[in-house]
Amino acid sequence: MSKKGRVLVAMSGGIDSTMTAVLLHEQGYEIVGITMKTWDYANSGGSKKETGCCSLDSINDAREVAVGLGFHHFIVDIREDFGDYVIDNFVDEYLAGRTPNPCVLCNTHIKWSSLLKRADQLGCEYIATGHYAIMNELDGRKYITKAKDLKKDQSYVLWGLSQECMHRTLFPLGNFTKPEVRKMAYDRGYTELSKREL
Repeated sequence: MSKKGRVLVAMSGGIDSTMTAVLLHEQGYEIVGITMKTWDYANSGGSKKETGCCSLDSINDAREVAVGLGFHHFIVDIREDFGDYVIDNFVDEYLAGRTPNPCVLCNTHIKWSSLLKRADQLGCEYIATGHYAIMNELDGRKYITKAKDLKKDQSYVLWGLSQECMHRTLFPLGNFTKPEVRKMAYDRGYTELSKREL
């Protein structure tokens, strides 16, 4: 057991979540990887080719990183919750003439809830994601500020997180730029991943 603690890392198979897991592993945390399947491209009426964080290739990429670093990796199917809450809300809001941000709803009501639930089941003290944001603390309260890389900053989609969520969340990439993350990936042998435009 690590002295730093056990972390459940949300892994999409992309460079940001991969480097989140790698950096925390290097810092001495015990890592458990998890990939959340949120969407079924083949049955959505669009292209039959799956792309993005829900594809089989992406899941396999995340699994390969976990195997390479020697930690467990799990896949969780949250398509029903995602569709019911995030997609249905997006459609309703869009039809009403508003411009909803599905990432805020997903992070606030689906992703963090699912991650914390699984973290508790797996004995993880923390959860971590590849979001570009910085976690701060003042007088015992956590708050999120913009990332070092303002072009990649994602703090705006995290405003709905509760104190409970923030106290258990790590954002290892917040103090790096995307080019720095790409170089770190390249230097550690993830050459193909470092070249992808994500």
